[in-house]
Amino acid sequence: MSEHAHTEVRVFTDGGARGNPGPAAVGVVILDEKDNIIAQKGKFIGITTNNVAEYSALIEALELLKDIDAYRIVFYTDSSLVYNQIKGLWKIKSPDMKTLNEYAKRMLYNLPNYNFVHIPRAKNKDADKLVNKALDELKKS
Repeated sequence: MSEHAHTEVRVFTDGGARGNPGPAAVGVVILDEKDNIIAQKGKFIGITTNNVAEYSALIEALELLKDIDAYRIVFYTDSSLVYNQIKGLWKIKSPDMKTLNEYAKRMLYNLPNYNFVHIPRAKNKDADKLVNKALDELKKS
């Protein structure tokens, strides 16, 4: 761990589609120990489902984490599906979900110390705002 490393970072992820499937986007907010935003991203990901968008948000967060040195990472998601599938509590029937789950798990394998917390949607407002901002910007163009 370098001298610039964070003891713990908190990662809030959200994905959403307007229509299911429909135009979809992801939102990621990464906070340090003092609640400072150290990374955030909102991005349109095409036409897909809510569930694919939720997994895509986690994968986007894992990409951002490659540039962040942290000892412990806590992921916060309001997606029951992502939470329960990543934790191995729910079976994965959909081939698309299985592929995304396996990819995310390969990326998680490289992290030293992480945990997942399922939170209510109301506690995920910042990541949700990034999703909606990306979708609203799409409508304008």
